Amino acid sequence: MNAEYSTRLDWFKSSYSDNEGGACIEVATGPDNVHVRDSKNVHGPQLAFRPQQWSAFVAYTATP
Repeated sequence: MNAEYSTRLDWFKSSYSDNEGGACIEVATGPDNVHVRDSKNVHGPQLAFRPQQWSAFVAYTATP
């Protein structure tokens, strides 16, 4: 992914995240993908998922 494009995405952290140094991710939606990165390493590697894949993942993790 182009780093310049990555900086134009509107990233957000979970409301469950804090500044205590825990494991946090940030998510941003793009035209074709949902992007995920480590909030403590914003210039590091990123993952990109198709919206259907992301929806399935979120549904799976929300299942008790």
